[in-house]
Amino acid sequence: MCQTLFYIPYRIGGVQIFGCGVLLVCWFVGSIVLFVQLVRKHGLGADTRGHVLPVLVIGAAIGLVPRLFPGGLPIRGYGVLLLLGAVVGVALAAHRARQMGLTAELIFALAFWMFLPGILGARMFHVIEYWESGYHKESLAETFKAVINVPEGGLVLYGSLVGAGIGLVAFVRKHRLPGLALADLIAPSLALGLALGRIGCLLNGCCYGGRCDLPWAVSFPPTSPPYYSQVRRGQMMGFDLGTDLGTAPHVVAVAEASLAARQGLCAGDRLVRMDGRPVETTGQAQQYLATVHGAGTPLLLDLAGGRQVQIPVLPVRRRSLPVHPTQIYSSVAAFLLGLVLWFYYPFRRRDGEVVALLLSIYPIQRILIEVIRVDEPAVFGTGLSISQNVSLLLLVGAAFFWRYLAGQPRGSALPVKTDVDWRPGQTGRRRGPPERQPG
Repeated sequence: MCQTLFYIPYRIGGVQIFGCGVLLVCWFVGSIVLFVQLVRKHGLGADTRGHVLPVLVIGAAIGLVPRLFPGGLPIRGYGVLLLLGAVVGVALAAHRARQMGLTAELIFALAFWMFLPGILGARMFHVIEYWESGYHKESLAETFKAVINVPEGGLVLYGSLVGAGIGLVAFVRKHRLPGLALADLIAPSLALGLALGRIGCLLNGCCYGGRCDLPWAVSFPPTSPPYYSQVRRGQMMGFDLGTDLGTAPHVVAVAEASLAARQGLCAGDRLVRMDGRPVETTGQAQQYLATVHGAGTPLLLDLAGGRQVQIPVLPVRRRSLPVHPTQIYSSVAAFLLGLVLWFYYPFRRRDGEVVALLLSIYPIQRILIEVIRVDEPAVFGTGLSISQNVSLLLLVGAAFFWRYLAGQPRGSALPVKTDVDWRPGQTGRRRGPPERQPG
């Protein structure tokens, strides 16, 4: 785990880089000059409007970064791997595009249309899912900081698919391009980019697995999500309260030969009080365990039926208990999926088949990996995590998608003819009607 690779100081050689009024003035003047030149060259078209968001982001970084991160600008391992995955994905898609008669500029423009909506969708999904436990802070400023702190993790792939899909649809409609053919072209890049992104999850400590005693198990430091989760659930003391925070607190498992087991604690025991304090939900019990962790005092548990169990003081662990490296499992699975899609692409019979294959294989991978992941609780009374529920719905949608494709004519809109002239800000044009080429 390596959440922060390094910090960029705000002063370099005595010169203020971020948060400086002079730099803000330079940014403002430079932005005005840039847009005047763009308007004179392109008018108020897509080229000009496409520069608005990057310019605003730069200005926000200059002014807000020191307020959000007063100790220096942190460069997170998660964010670096996420960006690297995007770069590799775009490069692969651009290479394939040139093979299919498209320009690399088209892929670069499409990446911009998909990347930001994809990040926004992934973040919104995570914020909604973990609003109460991770983002609902005491002040608006703290809530805002937590929501925008993307480099530390907190992105859900299915949210990114929705956001990126919206960006793709908007792009192909605007430029009158073959949507399914373009989606097939970028599908392998999405999987291969995800493979790198999951390594970022390992550096961040998120998306972690359950207890594991296999030789390749990994452990994490006290600042990591797996360590904190094990403390809250009682696993550091030899028992497990589970993840269903709203239910009455009860022990779901007790480790063999642990001090908790020796003191008579059993799976199924319901907690009434902890150190004399009433606990009504699993969430309250977990919060109390997090509070007393490292206090150096025994833990007294009052159980239903009048029994009492006292767990002696345990030394504070310097690492988490070993867990499955699900991030590596996910990365390997995504890499293999990307290779399958990449090599299947030349053999596709109809536009959309590569995407359909992606939507068929990935949900199965996700359902299986979620079995050993413990960072997402079961929802909707299904006994499945929210990602598993979405995966099942996606599999149903993929089945209908395959049926729809079976009724479409064979062939592909790619490779395009050489009379297609596409440039950023223009629509794709042909001198004649599009001809479907054999795939």
